[in-house]
Amino acid sequence: MIIGVLTLELHMGEANSLKDKRRIIKSLIARIKNRYNVSVAEVGEHDLWQRSTIGISFVSSEQSHVHQVFASVVKFVEALGTVLITNYQTEIL
Repeated sequence: MIIGVLTLELHMGEANSLKDKRRIIKSLIARIKNRYNVSVAEVGEHDLWQRSTIGISFVSSEQSHVHQVFASVVKFVEALGTVLITNYQTEIL
């Protein structure tokens, strides 16, 4: 069993309040969960208006499948245009 963890650091230029940020992040998390069947949660930068860190985990029997899903998630988030990925990190356990 291969467990992968993807951490995305995000910047939301259009968020002018914590309420705006929560709306954007909640929508993003729901879309990622529904499209890729992964576990997603906001894991950092809770009190900052325009920054957030989300964690994504995925379990598979093959390491290459984990990398493929994470690459797809990164491309999907970039293509949305609502957030900017400032940094990301992948870990395989």
